[in-house]
Amino acid sequence: VQLQAFGGGLVQAGESLSLSCAAPLRTFSSYAMGWFRQAPGKEREFVATVGRGSRNIKYADSVEGRFTISRDNAKTTVYLQMNNLKPEDTGVYYCARSKLNTVPLKVYNYDLWGQGTQVTVSS
Repeated sequence: VQLQAFGGGLVQAGESLSLSCAAPLRTFSSYAMGWFRQAPGKEREFVATVGRGSRNIKYADSVEGRFTISRDNAKTTVYLQMNNLKPEDTGVYYCARSKLNTVPLKVYNYDLWGQGTQVTVSS
């Protein structure tokens, strides 16, 4: 089973992008889903996570107020709306399935990963 992330691209600072991640899993609604990103030469870092029923949501401090994570369990898809993008948001964005029923922030709590989509924000 593969998660497929879409929507990356090259934008200027202040612009927006919308990412989506198709997760064709019969048990999609049973797990929290998250977005992570990795800049060149840096470790993969947490961006946002959404619980099974969308009531529990957490964001990294660096994206709070600018990014919005959401999910559609019927479509087995998770989304990341990114507004007011900054050059430091540049990186490969990955969606992932949590191993837990909670909304974890650590990479090691996610066991299924997509291939990533590149987001580049120019200044």
